[in-house]
Amino acid sequence: MDAQDFHEGEQLIRARARLDPRELAMSRYFRTRMPEQHRELFEQLPFMVMGALDAHGQPWATLLEGPPGFVSAPDEHHLRLHATLPQGDPLGASLREGAPIGLLGIEPRTRRRNRANGVIDQLTPAFIDAHILQSFGNCPKYIQARSVDFVQQLHRVPQARRISSQEDVFKAIVRHADTFFIASAHPRSIAGASPPHGVDVSHRGGRPGFVRLLGNTLSVDDYAGNNFFNTLGNLELLPRAGLLFIDTAAGALLHLAVRAEIEWLVTPHPGRSGTNRGLHFHVEEALYVDQRSSLKWGVS
Repeated sequence: MDAQDFHEGEQLIRARARLDPRELAMSRYFRTRMPEQHRELFEQLPFMVMGALDAHGQPWATLLEGPPGFVSAPDEHHLRLHATLPQGDPLGASLREGAPIGLLGIEPRTRRRNRANGVIDQLTPAFIDAHILQSFGNCPKYIQARSVDFVQQLHRVPQARRISSQEDVFKAIVRHADTFFIASAHPRSIAGASPPHGVDVSHRGGRPGFVRLLGNTLSVDDYAGNNFFNTLGNLELLPRAGLLFIDTAAGALLHLAVRAEIEWLVTPHPGRSGTNRGLHFHVEEALYVDQRSSLKWGVS
């Protein structure tokens, strides 16, 4: 299975969470190649979420989309994504060949999700080729079950603008969200990826209101999951992240560059269904991109 050790940040979080160090000490779930079931899932999706770094080492999360089949997996080490990023996307000018990326394939209807992290092999105006260095699956917890379809929209021109956390559109998207995505990175990924020291992108979900907004800070409870701690392990070492919220009604994206803070509590917050961990995201930059997505989302 090409098992890989957890990196030092993940090990620190696991120790603070008081997990038995013998449990998953060497994870059989992290592979250096994609199993057939992961490749099949990617090829039937209308979108994937991508995480990458900008020129300043800031992680961002963004959306790649197309009709099912826009992702192809020619072999267990490579993905081709027949999609490009429009002008105005926070990663549009930063992607380059050799850059580390994280990819998340998620199928809300079945609540399946798999991750594939690696580097860009080839970048053209028509597609992105990725060489996969790390592949693993996740449990279906906190995924809101709904349909998602790609509906081709002609002559849509995305409109990007910087906004503040005090604007109504920012508040509405965050407070009504039942899903967001988070890109994080190991510090070594700034110089290039190697398993398991690359860029990662993950999913967070809950009922609307699970993201709490106070001023310029977003807070969430860290719900119990796989105990891999890929995101928290990265944030322990590099407390910068990129958040992506999708306004499913308007087809708009809200990209956030944040400084992340992990909070450890003696006991969970009263009335909240989390653990004794919380995440606080202090917003440093917010980009709202209207008319960005061609996805049609069903009701959860």
